[in-house]
Amino acid sequence: MPVNLSVKNVPDEIAEKLRRRAERHHRSLQGELMSILEKSVNEERYLSPSELLEKVRAFDLRTPDEAAGFVRKDRDEDLRR
Repeated sequence: MPVNLSVKNVPDEIAEKLRRRAERHHRSLQGELMSILEKSVNEERYLSPSELLEKVRAFDLRTPDEAAGFVRKDRDEDLRR
């Protein structure tokens, strides 16, 4: 059975960007949000343990300090987005 979802306190800037995006795609705001949600959950993919290990090794981190710096940098970039 379908579920109604609600997003509260959306900042004006984000709401306006969503409206413009919906307009570009010839959709209602509701239709655009549904499209974004569908794409998001359909593209979700989990790495196997061996795939994750391969990705981690590709960073060539040698010490705990290097690893901590890597995590800190990634977290700080997320905060800026």
